[in-house]
Amino acid sequence: MADEEELEEAEDGGESGDDGESSGKGGKKKLFIIIGLILLLVVGGVAGAYFTGLMDPLIAMITGGSGSSEGEGDSEQVEGVGVFYDLEDMLVNLNTGGRKSSFLKIRVSLELAKAEDIPRVESVMPRIVDNFQTYLRELRIDDLKGSAGMYRLREELLRRVSAASAPAEIKDVLFKEMLVQ
Repeated sequence: MADEEELEEAEDGGESGDDGESSGKGGKKKLFIIIGLILLLVVGGVAGAYFTGLMDPLIAMITGGSGSSEGEGDSEQVEGVGVFYDLEDMLVNLNTGGRKSSFLKIRVSLELAKAEDIPRVESVMPRIVDNFQTYLRELRIDDLKGSAGMYRLREELLRRVSAASAPAEIKDVLFKEMLVQ
């Protein structure tokens, strides 16, 4: 019986050409929309995976392993504990814009990638201290407020110490003490 109903519907669709064509066009539009959405999701997923780094092993495999050496180096850095080097305490005036004096006392420890970098850091210590002092003296108290201020300070100090001790690899700048008075 179902076959007879299907035949009748097919015959009805054949007789009235307007209804068949309009439903065919609507069906084609829906098909194109569905295919477009699927393509959009696939492209978006691939782009998201690329930008989050999930595609790096696949890209390295396709390009012949040029990225795999970087991945191996990164895993060694994560697994291995760095060497910590303590800097002397620093006391600087903060930029208050003519108001009463404010001071920042800070104790910093540098995390080095390997122990062989310690002599290089010690040899350029005057340059590191100068870079830190120059930057810290221009800070305002508002620049140091909150975790965002601490993060910006850490990133800037890391950038400056890495530039000063160029061949040596500085992994991080760690705050041991920070006092604003």
